[in-house]
Amino acid sequence: MKVLLTGGTGFIATHVLDQLLQHGHRVVTTVRSVEKGRILLDLFKGRPVSYSVVGDIAIEGAFDAAVKSDPPFDAVIHTASPFHYNVTDNKKDMIDPAVLGTTGILKAVKSFAPSVKRVVITSSLAAMNNTKHPPKVYNEEIWNEMTMEEALTTTDAQAAYRASKTFAEKAAWEFVQTQSPNFSLTVLNPPMVYGPILHHIVSLDELNTSSKRILNLIHGKPRSGPVGSPVYVDVRDLALGHVLAIEKPEAAGQRLFLTAGMATEKQMGDIIRNTFPDIAGNLRDDLVADLPPYGIDNSKSIRLLGIKYRSMVETIVDTVKSLQKLGA
Repeated sequence: MKVLLTGGTGFIATHVLDQLLQHGHRVVTTVRSVEKGRILLDLFKGRPVSYSVVGDIAIEGAFDAAVKSDPPFDAVIHTASPFHYNVTDNKKDMIDPAVLGTTGILKAVKSFAPSVKRVVITSSLAAMNNTKHPPKVYNEEIWNEMTMEEALTTTDAQAAYRASKTFAEKAAWEFVQTQSPNFSLTVLNPPMVYGPILHHIVSLDELNTSSKRILNLIHGKPRSGPVGSPVYVDVRDLALGHVLAIEKPEAAGQRLFLTAGMATEKQMGDIIRNTFPDIAGNLRDDLVADLPPYGIDNSKSIRLLGIKYRSMVETIVDTVKSLQKLGA
């Protein structure tokens, strides 16, 4: 297949790109600048990758040129997300970019890429996270119940982020339902994503949020705020999930919770202590050992995609080794 991958320089997307190439697909990826495109081409030198510059994914028509291709695209994987913490207006800075970036790619595909039959969007556990009525088990039926009014007035940036992912995913499903495009939609909802860093970073300051969590663990840094979610997935399994979602007919029209399981801070810390005795002394003694009262159900992703999730040990060990290579 010929695949358009949005946001190809990100932590998750670079792994998705690698998996697409391993599966024999040709890939065009969107990047924010020519410089980022060249860095990506250098990373995947000699492999069938090219890039298209899309500076701001939230502006009207941002993807119109990118989706036009000869030969045409067969599938689109949308991982790009304009998330940042510089929030002064929840709607303008967080919700609108998330929703417009998502609906923008769908509109562009419908209008200018009729050959596309499969679209996969990266959503998040954030769109399932229901603090109002916590479920006994998180699965694909669960949604974040935050209202737009609550999202606009909250002063919690994390809550506003969760709302933005929720409204963006809902907008995608509504688009498919009301516009009846030629393509089917699959949405993947991953939690915290760990694993080796493949994408280009200049310094450890540029690490994605979940990788920083492991970095802070091995440096013994105190938490600034509540402990992060214990629900996790390996970035390599998540990347494979994206590729399988465009390859497997049964994934069409499905919402899939991509998660390997739950891991407490203490469990992750114990893996690090046992595997890396030279840094064991860095770890704090107050690592959280309790799991929340809910469970998780990943059986749908296993059944429809055939994924065999990596063990927590493999994920955490490979994450630490990767961080050490980067100078951690």
